[in-house]
Amino acid sequence: MKRLLLIRHGETEWNALRRLQGQCDIALSPEGEAQARALAPLVASLAPGLVRSSDLRRARRTADLLGHPAAEPEPGLREQALGDWEGREIAEICAESREEYLAWRAGRFTPPGAEDWTIFRSRILQVIEEAFAAGPDTVALVCHGGVIRAALDASLSLSPSKIIPVGPASLTVLAHTGSEVRLEAFNVRGQDLVLDAPD
Repeated sequence: MKRLLLIRHGETEWNALRRLQGQCDIALSPEGEAQARALAPLVASLAPGLVRSSDLRRARRTADLLGHPAAEPEPGLREQALGDWEGREIAEICAESREEYLAWRAGRFTPPGAEDWTIFRSRILQVIEEAFAAGPDTVALVCHGGVIRAALDASLSLSPSKIIPVGPASLTVLAHTGSEVRLEAFNVRGQDLVLDAPD
């Protein structure tokens, strides 16, 4: 069995302001750095043999704070490009059209100039398949909230409309048993994680 650790980057100032980042290259806030440090012992306990990171600095810095400064940069792990919505506050978008915002969160609407959900989902599926095909039994991908939602959709057919927001500096775990992919953990931020609980 192989495990894939999907780790969302720590909080940025734009996260705190509820401003959409997309592929804007925003740094971690001091709170985000603290969140990443707090998650480090849990990630270390899972001993990933390979760590890849989105090449955006909020993810690269998170990988560094998790104890993996040499994480392989992977542009395919970038957040969904949001076109005209990048840099805008969610409240502002919702004031114009809450329906469009909710439809985007559900993967059913593409903002002007943005990357279509199906294209984004396909990009993330390719990265996941490459990670599962890599040699180590446990691979960590340090990425973004949208990436994790796309991964769950692509791997488990779990629609983004059925997924709560992915927390900053949180861990989601997928396991590949050889015949199927299953969800072992979602949105974990504590210190302990049990992956082999009895039925």
